[in-house]
Formats: sequence, C-alpha cells, structure tokens
Amino acid sequence: MIKKILIIAILIGSAYSCKDDFTEQTPIGVLSEEATANATGVDLLLTGAYSALDGVRQNQLGNGFAISPDNWWCDAMSDDAHKGSTDGDQVELFQLETYDIQTSNPYLLGKWMSLYAGVNRSNAVIALIASIEEGDFSAQLAEARFLRGYFNFELQKMFGNPAYISEENYVNTEFNQPNPGPIWDQVEADFQFAIDNLPETQSDAGRPTSWTAKAFQGKTHLYQSDWGTALTLFQDVINNGPYALNTEFIDNFNAAGENSQESIFAVQYAADGGQSLNGNQGGTLNFPGGGPINTCCGFYQPTQDLVNAFQTDGNGLPLLDTFNQTDVTNDQEVATDEPFTPHTGPLDPRLDYTVGRRGIDYNGFGIMPGQEWIRATDADISGPYLSKKNMYQADELDASQGTGAWGQQHSGLNYAIMRYADVLLMAAEAAVETGDLPTALNYVNQVRNRAKNSSYVLNEAGDAPAANYEIEPYGSFPDADFARQAVRFERRLELGMEGHRLFDLRRWGVSASILNAYVANEGRTISTIESKVRDYQAFMDLFPIPVTAIDLSGGALKQNPDY
Repeated sequence: MIKKILIIAILIGSAYSCKDDFTEQTPIGVLSEEATANATGVDLLLTGAYSALDGVRQNQLGNGFAISPDNWWCDAMSDDAHKGSTDGDQVELFQLETYDIQTSNPYLLGKWMSLYAGVNRSNAVIALIASIEEGDFSAQLAEARFLRGYFNFELQKMFGNPAYISEENYVNTEFNQPNPGPIWDQVEADFQFAIDNLPETQSDAGRPTSWTAKAFQGKTHLYQSDWGTALTLFQDVINNGPYALNTEFIDNFNAAGENSQESIFAVQYAADGGQSLNGNQGGTLNFPGGGPINTCCGFYQPTQDLVNAFQTDGNGLPLLDTFNQTDVTNDQEVATDEPFTPHTGPLDPRLDYTVGRRGIDYNGFGIMPGQEWIRATDADISGPYLSKKNMYQADELDASQGTGAWGQQHSGLNYAIMRYADVLLMAAEAAVETGDLPTALNYVNQVRNRAKNSSYVLNEAGDAPAANYEIEPYGSFPDADFARQAVRFERRLELGMEGHRLFDLRRWGVSASILNAYVANEGRTISTIESKVRDYQAFMDLFPIPVTAIDLSGGALKQNPDY
C-alpha cells in the first residue's frame, strides 16, 4: 500500500496508509510516495524532524507550555524555580510544583506527545530513505537517527519506561507498543550511528556533527552510571573536538553569542520584533509580570534556595554545606521609592546573570525595583526574583523579541540543549566516580575561572560591580566525597535555570532528601509553602505514563509504579 506522510504530525502518528478502495488521487495536504522519494522529499521530512525540537506543532491535544525543550516547568518541580504567577493560574503546573502529580496532567501529556512526534518525524525520514534505491543519503540518515536518539533520550530520562517506536512500526501500530523497560540500548545505537556517519563540521547552524553525537553518547552512558565509558567519550570531545568555553558567561544567553564555540546543540529560535511563530512559544509565560516593556506573564521565578547557593566564603568558594544558613537580602516589602541596598556579602558573579533581583540591572532594562515587576503577591508560591537567562537583552530587542496574539513574548534566543560547560562538568562527575580527582578538579576549575574572568554586572552608574563578587577556583579536592559534592554544586551554579536540575537530583538519587529540605528552608521567604507542598517521594523520580497514552494503547502501555 502507498503511504501518505503528513509533514506536520499530531500526537504520535505522522503517517497514514491509504486503503485499497480509496481513490488513487493524492489527497490535498498529503505528500505521495512519488513526491517524497527523492532528495527534496528527504530534506523536507528532515526539516520537519528538526522543527519538532521546539514541540510547538504538537500541542493540539496537550498543554502547549509543556513542550518547551528548555524544560522550564521541570525546574519548577526542583529547588531552582517556583512556578510563579498565582497559585490558581495554570493549576496543573501548581499541582506539579506541589508534587500532586496526576496521571492526567496535561503538562505530562504535552511533553509525551511532543517527544513522540519528534520520534515519528525522525522515523518518517529513516523509512523514506530506506525506500529510495538510488542516491547517497547517509548524512541525512545520520541526522535523523541523531534526532531520534535525542527524542528517545528525553523520553527515557523523564518517563523511565517509554515504548520504543521504530521506523518499521511507527505508521500503523504506534499506539499498541508495550513499554517493557529502559530503551537505553536503542538510544545508544542511534547516537553511535550518528558518530560514525555525521561529518565533523556542518555548514548550517543547528545541525549535529559527529562531535555533537559523541557528547550525547557520553551523556547517555553517564545516565546509566557507566562512568568509564562516559569519561572516555567526554574527554575525546574535550581534547579533540571544536568546542571551548566562551570568554563571557553571558554570551550563552544573548543573541550575540548564539551558535558560539560553547554551543554543542541548540534549538534555533528566531524573532523579528513582531509576532513570531519561530520564537520560543513553550516559554511564552516566563517573563516579568510588569517591568519596562510590559511583558507577560510572571512565571518561572528563581527560588531563595537557588539565590543562596551563589554565596561564597572569604576565599571565593561556595558554601557547600551552609549556604542556606543565611539568606541573600532581597526585601521586597520595602516601597520601590525608598532606598534599598542589595546584599553586601560575597557572591558568585553568575548570580546576577541568572537571577533578576532588586537593586541590580535587569538585562539592560534598568535597575529591577522589586515588587513592581513581580506579578504575584507574597501569599502565593512565587517569591521576589525574576528569571534572566531566558530573557533577551535590552539592546537586542530587534533580534530577539517576538510577540504573540494575546501580548505574550516569543523569545528568539536559542536554547542550548547542551553546551561545553555542561560537558566539562559531566566529565568531572565521571572522573570523580572513576577515582580521577585531579581531572575532575581541572574541569571544575575551568568553569569557575571562566566565571571569575568574565565581565561582571555593573552598578547603575556603570563604573563598578553591582555587588561584592568573589569567586576563585578550588585549590584541591581532598577526597572523593568532597569532590562529588563540589562537582554537583558547580552544576547548579553554572546551569541554574537551564532545565537540568530536577534530572540531576533524580539520577543522583538525592531528590527526596534535597527537595523536602528545600521546601522547609523556602518557608523563610514564602510562609505558606510548607502547607501547600506534599512530601516528595522516591517514586516521583519518574513521571507517570500519561493516562491518555495508556488508554490509546489499549492497555499495552503499563503505568510506572505507585502512580
């Protein structure tokens, strides 16, 4: 039978088979085998697979805000971020933040759908190439398999027991596939094929190279605690690949630094100052609820816990065990027209590129005044801080700001799914677990020295640092326990508000202890938080399989334990 493949997929399926009694005329909006069985058709379907990275086209039956690849709402389930806004706004996200995790939650369904749509678009490319008898499509096949590996990695990371959908069964039987267990072997196979068949460089920004695939293969082994293999892969990328840390930390989060030497794989967003369908629609809620350009909607606010983590001691080193014994000052109760002195204790300079706080410049838009730019009241789960890494710079509005139909923001800033600092810190983690503490120290200190030598956020006059910034590299890692703690803490400081924290805590096996302690500590800033948040339990380290997916499978999919 001739298969008619839809370019825009909805839910898991992206292709339909035409019945024998249907007319032979190709339906409008469907590409026939004759139209796609060539280089142009392969490139069209491959472009469709890339477009699934932002997930936007897959939100018809789920929550459109869930599909953002930066996983911002997963940060809101960690100790890095609050949901923001008010408790009653996006109540399904409020449930996730408070660990009332329902199998019918549309955020979970939206993520499931968007990732499987990516898998199926990749499968459509792979199947099409297999059907073409002439021509060399090895490069396109390698890109498609890398993308499928990435989407399946995310499914495995989040849900633990996803179904595996191959290029053979994606058309007619995708809803009937069981989920027998982890699919790490299939992810590894796709990344290895990409390593073996992708070029070392690409002329188009956003396409993976063999080095990209090698970095993701290392991450795949890291998630399985296969430390030696992970370290070997990461060190090949570090020692022989084309990547390096940007001189300036901020260049990872502005338009000027997009697709830089630090970017290993990034979603390519675009905006032009007006309404933009190519902007980050999944993160559209995550801008100040007020502020200088009347942005919307006040979600995704950093926690006091995260802010406190950026405190340093008199030697410029983190307070690994004691960071929550004191709070960084941010008195949001003081009227905005009264004098306010920001925290005077020593701080890691990355704080004020990660978190918008009172008395400090906010991405060139002026000094953040406090509550005036915060949407919610202190009675809600929100807090006094704003996210910064996802927010464009004031001098790059034309290149980075997009708007939507109801006044929301569609940022044109790329999202780095993986950047070189992440690789250095994953390599440091693997080095600790293999007993190579000097190597771990070297990689951590590379990241810390970049932060030390970057430009600092300046005061309102522009003639001095905005705060008492003190940061230094570690002198030594005296033992494995200290090294492990230092590496994990450094990941939080370097990668805070980038969508990694929840999954780091889960794979380290410390999520329950860390998150329950965080809720108790955060009560100093938000007095009602303990009465709203349930205890985090170990089974929550996997998201539940969405009940809609189980129903559509006819019972083939099985729910994760304890949901």
